[in-house]
Parts: sequence; C-alpha cells; structure tokens
Amino acid sequence: MAVLQSVNVGVPRDNPWKAITLTGIDKRPVAGPVAVTAPGPKGTGAVGLAGDRVYDLAHHGGDDQAVYAYAREELDVWATRLGRDLPGGVFGENLTTVGLDVDGALVGERWRVGPDLLLEVSGPRIPCGTFQGWMARAGWIKTFTAAARAGAYLRVLEPGEIQAGDEVVIAHRPDHDVSVEVAFRAMTTEPDLLPRLLVAEALPAEDLESIRRRLARAPVDLDSPAG
Repeated sequence: MAVLQSVNVGVPRDNPWKAITLTGIDKRPVAGPVAVTAPGPKGTGAVGLAGDRVYDLAHHGGDDQAVYAYAREELDVWATRLGRDLPGGVFGENLTTVGLDVDGALVGERWRVGPDLLLEVSGPRIPCGTFQGWMARAGWIKTFTAAARAGAYLRVLEPGEIQAGDEVVIAHRPDHDVSVEVAFRAMTTEPDLLPRLLVAEALPAEDLESIRRRLARAPVDLDSPAG
C-alpha cells in the first residue's frame, strides 16, 4: 500500500542563490490535516498546499506545479550516496511518499490521496540554482539530472485535506508509456526521446509548445537541453 510519509510545507528563508529575495524550498513536515486546492495560473506565488508558496513567480507555482511529490525510497538512495540524513521535505517536496514509484508514474496518471483529494501527474521537476544552493553541493544540478529521478509535479483536480499516513491510490493510468522519468530524460539529457512526449497530453501546455518548437528546429538544435 502506498501512503504519505509526510506532508511538507515551506518555511520562507533568504535566497542567496538567485536574484530573488526569498525561497520556499525549505519544506518541513507538518502535523495534522492540510487543505489542498488548485492555486490558479502561474505568476501569483500560489501553490496547492495551504500555508505554502513560491517566490520565483516566473518558473514555479500555478496549477501545473500545484504539488510536488518525491519518494522516500529515492531519498534513502540519495542519503546513502551523499552520506547525510535527508528528512522528508528536504528536496522541496510537498508529499514524501512510501510504496509509490513516483518517477515511474505516467504523465496524466491520477492519484486519490486520502478520501477527497484527486491529483494528476503533470510532469517532472527540473532542478534549478536554488536547489543546488540549498543542497550545498557543487555540481548538484548535474548529479541530480544524471540520475533522472526527479520526482513529479501534480495538478489538483478535486480539492481535499490530507495528512501523514493517508493512503495514495492510483485512480487512473493513461493509455501511453510516457513516465515522469522518460519526460525528464527527454527534456534534459536525451532529446531523441522528445517525439514520444507528444502523446502525453497532460503535460503543461507551455512544455508541449516548447517540445514542438525544438522538434521543428531539429536536427540543428535537438541536442540543446530544454530551457
């Protein structure tokens, strides 16, 4: 059975790693139920979980990045590799899951979390400079990208309250083979996979547009990583 090990909400802190004053990457487990709703379009700083927000308005937040999930099993692999404890929320994830293959989830897959909340996998998380600075490890973006275990962004289809211990049930799987991992690899290190992503209609519209532009420029720019 897949469950939430923790539900994590950001604590605002200074961001010396970008030309943005604050960051919400410091996510910490909270006790008790947390309301989750669709935040609306990107640009306001709103995200799905009550009490949380983002500060890089151009690149984070909004309906397509309402919730970020990462598997406890993957954190444990990283903890061994890095030689340090990695508590739930340390990668900036809102949901730390147990028993769920987050990176193997299909884009468009739907999760019922607790009795009411329905989420839809919208795509992979792409690492940024704030993440590297937060992890305090030189070359972290390259290391994280090479592993291709990026975790999943989700949009909110039906709002609800969730808390640690809630079950996560896969309510729907789309009829294609584009997983979060495949989408991440295509967008970063393996652009030859980009054509496969076009069937994943649940990808954010801006990502699909970017993919089509890159394919239209091929083969000249096909080896350039996604922006």
